[in-house]
Amino acid sequence: MGIPGSGLAKGLAVTLRTMTRKAHTAQYPDVQPELPPRTRGVIGLFEENCTVCMLCARECPDWCIYIDSHKETVPPAAPGGRERSRNVLDRFAIDFALCMYCGICIEVCPFDALFWSPEFEYAEEDIRDLTHERDKLREWMWTVPAPPALDPGAEEPKEIAAARKAADKIAAAEAAQAAQATGTDTDSGRDGAAS
Repeated sequence: MGIPGSGLAKGLAVTLRTMTRKAHTAQYPDVQPELPPRTRGVIGLFEENCTVCMLCARECPDWCIYIDSHKETVPPAAPGGRERSRNVLDRFAIDFALCMYCGICIEVCPFDALFWSPEFEYAEEDIRDLTHERDKLREWMWTVPAPPALDPGAEEPKEIAAARKAADKIAAAEAAQAAQATGTDTDSGRDGAAS
């Protein structure tokens, strides 16, 4: 059994220690907080990558993503080809009053159309105004930080390696054509000089 009143003495000691320290208060509106690099603030939309596959809306546990689209016919790419249809995004909205910031929509998006933005200043006076449409989500896209750099010894991503290989092949073919064209020009110049 402890000494009577020891709990009170310990509590008072903690109070006295904290009383002597200088308080640190962040003056929020005037001084912006320093956020960690990958802070989850709001969700930004990169419209060009959205194919209206609806995976984000279907997987959302809160059903807070609203998507509307229509089908458009695309003419054939080559003569004699067939027309194709594609989905065109009409509306993409997220109700942040319902959103629980789980990030499932961002994880399931197969085309990298949704990203976390560190923006957190989007309060509204009316809860109905927390449904943000695609134009606002697009604005937040530009505040998304760049992904962290790869490790120096990491393997190059296969997409970049394939693109570089294709670009090198095209550059080699163009160089060969240019060399062949200059070789033909010099041959015709020699023929003209010989006659």
